Amino acid sequence: MATDPSRQDRATRRFERQFAMFERKVPALRRPLNAIRAKGWWVVRVPVAFFFIIGGILAILPVFGVWMLPIGFLLLAVDITALRGPLADAIVRGRRRIALWRRRR
Repeated sequence: MATDPSRQDRATRRFERQFAMFERKVPALRRPLNAIRAKGWWVVRVPVAFFFIIGGILAILPVFGVWMLPIGFLLLAVDITALRGPLADAIVRGRRRIALWRRRR
């Protein structure tokens, strides 16, 4: 099933906006996020992403945690275009739910 190029472009732009949001919210992350997203870093990014995903699955162990899953998928989505749209949607939904939860408190 081939995806529409314009849909991929929108998903990529939305994905990049989420990175920009992280950089605005936590300015200290700007340099590491830009470095890890550089083109030649896929050799490091993919194994680290798989390590984080496996660590998130092994969350019952003391060192690992569920917090590792989103980071692993975020790193993997930098290289796999098909993950960008669903991951950007999940980030936006999560941010909205957190904002709603904070307003209720």
